[in-house]
Amino acid sequence: MALDFSGRVAVVTGAGGGLGRQHALALAARGARVLVNDLGGTLDGSGGSVGAAEAVAREIRAAGGEAIANAASVTDYGAVEQMIQQVLDTWGRVDVLVNNAGILRDKTFSKMDLSDFRQVLEVHLMGAVHVCKAAWPHMVGQKYGRIVLTTSSTGLYGNFGQSNYGAAKMALVGLMQT
Repeated sequence: MALDFSGRVAVVTGAGGGLGRQHALALAARGARVLVNDLGGTLDGSGGSVGAAEAVAREIRAAGGEAIANAASVTDYGAVEQMIQQVLDTWGRVDVLVNNAGILRDKTFSKMDLSDFRQVLEVHLMGAVHVCKAAWPHMVGQKYGRIVLTTSSTGLYGNFGQSNYGAAKMALVGLMQT
């Protein structure tokens, strides 16, 4: 039996492509109204536009679903608060968070700049914290909410050139378990 999300509202970060896009499409296909968030930048997090998020939102609407686009950076708590307010203003609630936003800045640990290490942590870990923190009081107030954090086996087992990514993904596991 397929899950039914009719009447539910989902926020999916990093939903302009890849796994995040698939999450957004699957939730919409099961009846959820979806805020599609994506900075619209490159894989390393540079650049940005609402184009990627809007393309997925259009795809959902073309299939008969309800979706809006948002290009907030999950690293900017003020922008995340505005994103949650956008979903509340549009649909009056937030039921599901899929924290999927992420970037890659792969290099060996010895050659990696601290700024590249820090930025990956900011997007993956603090981005998820920001979205959860902004939505949390609304979920508590409505006595319902589900939160998904996208992690990776790289956090558990490591992967050459991804010390920053592995550390961020394992930190998400700790957040999720707590």
